[in-house]
Amino acid sequence: MKKLPIGIQTFSSIIQGNFVYIDKTPGIARMLDGAGRYFLSRPCRFGKSLLLDTIKSVFEGRQELFTGLYIEDKWDWSQIWPVIKIDFASGIIHSRHELNAWLHQQLDEQESRLGLKLERDDNPAIRFSRLIQSAANQSAQNQVVVLIDEYDKPILDNIDQTELASEVREGLKNLYSVMKAQDSLIRFIFMTGATKFSKVSLFSGINQIQDITLNKYFSDICGYTQNDLETTFAEHLAGVDMAELKSWYNGYHFTGEAVYNPYDILLFIFEDHTYRNYWFETGSPEFLIRLFKKHQYFLPDLENIEVGAEILNSFEVENINPITLLFQAGYLTIAKTYTDDLGEQAFVLEVPNREVKSALATQLIKGYAEQDQESKTIRQRLFRSLSQGNLAQLKQEIISLFAGIPWRNFTNNDLPDSEGYYASVLYAFFSSLNATIIPEDISNRGQADMTIQLGDYIYALEIKRDNSDNYSSQTPAQTSAQIQEQAQRPNPALTQIQQRGYSEKYLASGKQIFEVGMVFNSQQRQLVQMDWQQVR
Repeated sequence: MKKLPIGIQTFSSIIQGNFVYIDKTPGIARMLDGAGRYFLSRPCRFGKSLLLDTIKSVFEGRQELFTGLYIEDKWDWSQIWPVIKIDFASGIIHSRHELNAWLHQQLDEQESRLGLKLERDDNPAIRFSRLIQSAANQSAQNQVVVLIDEYDKPILDNIDQTELASEVREGLKNLYSVMKAQDSLIRFIFMTGATKFSKVSLFSGINQIQDITLNKYFSDICGYTQNDLETTFAEHLAGVDMAELKSWYNGYHFTGEAVYNPYDILLFIFEDHTYRNYWFETGSPEFLIRLFKKHQYFLPDLENIEVGAEILNSFEVENINPITLLFQAGYLTIAKTYTDDLGEQAFVLEVPNREVKSALATQLIKGYAEQDQESKTIRQRLFRSLSQGNLAQLKQEIISLFAGIPWRNFTNNDLPDSEGYYASVLYAFFSSLNATIIPEDISNRGQADMTIQLGDYIYALEIKRDNSDNYSSQTPAQTSAQIQEQAQRPNPALTQIQQRGYSEKYLASGKQIFEVGMVFNSQQRQLVQMDWQQVR
C-alpha cells in the first residue's frame, strides 16, 4: 500500500518516495496544447501547489518522474525550458514595503537556481523583467516558463483594510504587467490563487490570461474524484461508509464532476477514519467574518443563492461581494447551472458538504455572537429543544444565548443595531445543528422569516425588532388590583404568522408543526417575548 502524501507539495518527492499520486497530467497535457497562459482559482489545500510543481517538472524535462502517467508519451522531453517560480503561499505581508522585500527574496532565489547573477534594482518589476530576458537568452528556445503560486494571498491578508489591500494590489499589478511586456519571451504562464480579482484592477497588465476555473475540462484538475477514492484509495478506505464520507467531504463543483478536497481525505485516512473538520481547521475564514460584520451581512441570505456568472468571476478590493468571496474561497459551490430569462448562464450556490456547513456556522457564531468556548454547549441544548419540540426550553436557551453575548465587544461596531442582526445570530446557531433552514419561506400570502426542519418537527418563525426603552411582554397594569390579572401582550410576530398562514404549506408533511413568534428589543438586546402555537 502506497504512503499518504500529507503535506507534500513537491511532485518529485511523491513519485520517488512511493506516495499515492492521482494522475493530473491529462489536464496538464490539454493546457500545453492550448494558448499557454492560464489562471486557476481553487480553495486552499486543494492541490494547486502540487499541480504547479508537476508542471514545473514537465518543462524541466524530468521524464523519469512521469513513467506510466498519461503525459509520458505525449510530450517532447528533449526540450527543456528555464522555469521561474514565484510563491506567495507562506508568510504574511502587511505593507507595500514588506511585499517588495518578499519579491526581492523570491527573485534572489530564482536567479540563484537558474545560475544567473544580474544587476540589482530596487524595483521588483524591473528585476523580474531582467530575469525573464536573461533566462530566455540562455534557453535553446529563447523562452521561459513563469509559474506563480497563490498570486492573491498578499491582498487577502489585508482584505478587510481597503487602503492597504489596494496598495499591495498595485505592487502586484506592476509585477504581473511585466509578463505582457515580455510575452514573446514566455512559453507558458500558469497562475493559481484562491480568488480572482478583476482584469481592470489586477489583470489589466496580463489580459492574455485564460481563466480555466469554471472550465468543465479542468473541473477535476485539482481534488479527488469518487472514482479516485474507489480505485486508488480502495485499500486505504476499506470498510468506510462511502455515502457518509461523501456527505462529509464531497460536493465541490466547478461545472464538472464533483470532487473531494485532498487534504480532508488524506487526514481522514491518517486519523483512522475519524470524521473531523480537517480542511476548515487550517483555513478558517476570519477575514470573511470580519467583512461580514463590517458590512452587516444578513446571514440567512447564505441559503438558496442564485447568481449570474459575473458575480463568480471576479471582484474589486473597493467593492467586495461576500458571495463572490465565499464561492472562490470554497465555502460555497455550484449546485446547479441553468440559463436565466435573459438567456445568460446563471448558478445556484450551496455549501458543499457537512464539514463546511458545520464549521462555517461555528465561525459565524464566533463573529456575530462573540461565542467560542461555550458555543458547543449552547448548540447541544438548542438541538435538544428543537428535536424534542420543547418550546419552553428553547425560549430559555435563546434568552441564555443572548445574555452571554459580551456586548462591550460591539462598542465600536453597530452590527447589533442592524435590522437583521438577531435573525443572523439565530441562523448561525440553527444552521450549525445540521437542520434544514429555509429563510424567507414563501407562501401564497407572504413569507415567514425562517422555517426550521429538524427531525419530526417543523418551526415557522417570524422575528420582530422593537426599539422601545422598556418593552414588556405583559400589558401595562392600570391599577394595583389588576397586577395579578395582568394580560399577555399580543405577540405581533405570532399574529402575523397566523393571519397569513405561513405554516399551511406543511400541513401534509406528517410532521409536528409549530408557529413561533419572537420579539427582540434593541435597547435590552434580548428576546423579550416569544409565543407559539402547535398546528393541528
